[in-house]
Amino acid sequence: MSAESKDKAGFLGRLFKMRHAEEAFWEPKPEAAEEAKPESAPERDAEIAPEPAPASEPVPEPAPAEKSSWWARLRHGLARSSSSIAQGVADIFTKKKLSADMLEDLEDVLVRADLGVGAATRIAALVGKGRYDKQIAPEDVRAILADEVERVLAPVARPLDIDVAKKPFVILVVGVNGSGKTTTIGKLAAKFSAEGKKLMLAAGDTFRAAAIEQLKIWGGRMNVPVIAREPGADAAGLAFDAIKTAREQNADVLLMDTAGRLQNRTELMAELEKIVRVMKKVDAEAPHAVLLVLDATVGQNALSQVEIFGRTAGVTGLVMTKLDGTARGGILVAIAEKFQLPVHFIGVGEQADDLEPFTARDFARAIAGFEEENA
Repeated sequence: MSAESKDKAGFLGRLFKMRHAEEAFWEPKPEAAEEAKPESAPERDAEIAPEPAPASEPVPEPAPAEKSSWWARLRHGLARSSSSIAQGVADIFTKKKLSADMLEDLEDVLVRADLGVGAATRIAALVGKGRYDKQIAPEDVRAILADEVERVLAPVARPLDIDVAKKPFVILVVGVNGSGKTTTIGKLAAKFSAEGKKLMLAAGDTFRAAAIEQLKIWGGRMNVPVIAREPGADAAGLAFDAIKTAREQNADVLLMDTAGRLQNRTELMAELEKIVRVMKKVDAEAPHAVLLVLDATVGQNALSQVEIFGRTAGVTGLVMTKLDGTARGGILVAIAEKFQLPVHFIGVGEQADDLEPFTARDFARAIAGFEEENA
């Protein structure tokens, strides 16, 4: 073979290899097969949807020495809702005389911010009262908004009262997957412990080993005993034992975690109903408080959660968590109007002191976009 032929053959060979490597590179990779469940896994594993991996709900570390004020953290937590409202109001009302069309646009802005149709309609009516064909500044519109939101929320902004005559005062914490129940229990335990109350925790989320360990870490950090069983144990049985043990040890408060469950899964809600029923066998009045933890990022879905958890477990109060700047906090207004349930606490982060008693005025002025607390 001539040198020219050899060079040509070598070039064609290299070209073939390059094309083959390119095709292999772009060829779709087969998806990993799903992990098969062990044959011995209990039926409950197939019933309860697991909460996010432990990394998505870390155990908070002690708060740093220097931290933003509560107002600043609340403002940041409601940034998504307040920015949307403020921008919408500015676009509608800048240098224009008030008209019916502008009020309809305002209603749309407030409904999109999850405040609810009722609140949006009333706020638009208040803005329009006596102001048709007149200019109104965006700041004045936001002030009316803040006043009306505060009026709606003020009746539900109530503290969580612990009846000292009931020992232990049993608090059952419920909610959907990933709402932050276990972390909220740890934060509440830190508050109650600082008040001098004798506590006990119950790791009732027996489905997730990570939740059990997380609660044990909180308990160890505060020297608070934790009643726990192996993963997969019966949560109702654990509740029964926890109340008996807390009573024997003269605990002031028993905080019980529960597995996350979707509110539209009847079999999972039936399990929660069983926990409540078993608690009453030890103490006819237990649980003395049922706290529903709501993830502030879920928006309208929170209305369904309040309704169904309330019907199943007898929710007595709400805790809103995860106000992290992406939250849709306006839904709290719609919830307050529809259910009139007390809102006890609001959370804006992962630290122990990131859970504070709910204050209607602070929330209203933050969601209206005011920069200063007393503006």
